Amino acid sequence: MLLKTFGWSLAVTALGLVAAVFYGGWTGFGIVAILTILEISVSFDNAVVNAGILKKMNAFWQKTFLTIGVLIAVFGMRLVFPVVIVAISAKVGPVEAVDLALNDKDQYQQLVTDAHPAIAAFGGMFLLMIFLDFIFEDRDIKWLGWLERPLAKLGKIDMLSVCISLIVLMITAMTFATQAHQHGGTHVDKAATVLLAGVAGLITYLIVGGLSGYFEDKLEEEEEREHELEEEAKKSGKKAPAIVLAGKAAFFMFLYLEVLDASFSFDGVIGAFAITNDIVLMALGLGVGAMYVRSLTVYLVRQGTLDDYVYLEHGAHYAIGSLAVILLVTIQYEIHEVITGLVGVVLIAWSFFSSVQRNRRLAAVEGKDTGANAKAEVSSGV
Repeated sequence: MLLKTFGWSLAVTALGLVAAVFYGGWTGFGIVAILTILEISVSFDNAVVNAGILKKMNAFWQKTFLTIGVLIAVFGMRLVFPVVIVAISAKVGPVEAVDLALNDKDQYQQLVTDAHPAIAAFGGMFLLMIFLDFIFEDRDIKWLGWLERPLAKLGKIDMLSVCISLIVLMITAMTFATQAHQHGGTHVDKAATVLLAGVAGLITYLIVGGLSGYFEDKLEEEEEREHELEEEAKKSGKKAPAIVLAGKAAFFMFLYLEVLDASFSFDGVIGAFAITNDIVLMALGLGVGAMYVRSLTVYLVRQGTLDDYVYLEHGAHYAIGSLAVILLVTIQYEIHEVITGLVGVVLIAWSFFSSVQRNRRLAAVEGKDTGANAKAEVSSGV
């Protein structure tokens, strides 16, 4: 079962790591491995959400999501999007950006370095909004209860996530400008760039979230309509049109999943810039990671184990929050890519083991209850 589900991912991993060694030596191998782990860790919640929706779709649309959807996710968001970010930030054409990345790495490195404050501000704000919207939502299951309970109460305040994000952005821009002024004022104009890029990241998140919400509402409307048509068909003894029952709702599911997947892709793509500026290694690492996310989605659907490890989604969002902070800090200070990659892995591992311990406690409680009921039945029988 595991080999069948993850077979393609393992094959792509082998090819990606071999290509990394030929391209960048063992250093390239290590960067691709870290990027793969990073993509999987920050996109695990994506796999969980995808699986919850994918299980409602028929076989045709599931196959469509796992074929066409993979092309969009891997080649669109993980390969094309990094080039677009560099092209926009460095004010060069996409073709020129790719040419520089492959043939003039020193110049490309300089362009990316100059554009890093804007990239970090844009990505940091986008990731920060994902994290804040998660921790301010009141959830039945809480991982770090001492922290999440008071934050859930604060989350009842409208637009709190946006306000906090804008405050963080202002502090970041002011700090950047102050430190630049202390060094002679040569980079004071970059403070405005950081501010504008951060606002752009915030707007992008709100647009993507709005589109996702729109498709989710359309999906609910279509599901209600399908249910009504099905009830009418049962009463009349006729069969409801298959194109209505499976087609429209599944189509809106597909659109919703693609928008949702694109929004979750930002964190891995933007986070990758904190690890490497090499577009080839970035594409290899994120591409391999994206394949595992898709395989994991399929595995969760087929196994039906979405609720087994309930804290993993929390760990994934805390990893996203840590990446947001790291990106904003790297506007002024350099942070080693190993630290950036391992923070997410540690948080995911911690949440996984916390889930395992929770499952053991629940099993022990159920075992005691079962034993007590059995004794009660024996006593009453005697």
